[in-house]
Amino acid sequence: MSSANMGAQSVRPADVEGWFTNLGLTPNERADRDGIAAWDLVLDGRRRFDLRVTVILDPALGVICWAHYAPPISDMFRKSYRRLLRWNDEFPFAKFSVADDERPVLAVEIGADAIDADALGLALARILGIADRLLDESKDWLWIGGRMPDPGDRMSANGALLDRYAARLPELLEP
Repeated sequence: MSSANMGAQSVRPADVEGWFTNLGLTPNERADRDGIAAWDLVLDGRRRFDLRVTVILDPALGVICWAHYAPPISDMFRKSYRRLLRWNDEFPFAKFSVADDERPVLAVEIGADAIDADALGLALARILGIADRLLDESKDWLWIGGRMPDPGDRMSANGALLDRYAARLPELLEP
């Protein structure tokens, strides 16, 4: 057994749930199947609110955090796909792709040898930071006519998470 697999075997779903608590996060639900655990969260960036993120733990491989970034892309495919490819180049530690149902997906992976609370928090903060930074470029996908709703005085429910990692992700979390 490789050292990566030995380290990964020590990570259990209970560990990940403890990390969520440590990060001030509360998953909406958990699902388990064939030794793989997945949690659904709804997180807020500083500008983008209610981003649904799934965290999947496969102890043999690692953790993947992914968000359905936008509804299905239905028009101007070439321009939209070029945008996703450009973002993949601009954000090397996160990847955009398109799900089977045509929804853009934003994902951050953590290798089995690097899974811990800090890596999970950093991955989730990275997703929120990217979603915030790209909000203006994405509004035509997110809202009819690209009309962003007025957030009023709403504040991020996950400000503490973003603040915790801001020094390590300044390129993502700048206003």
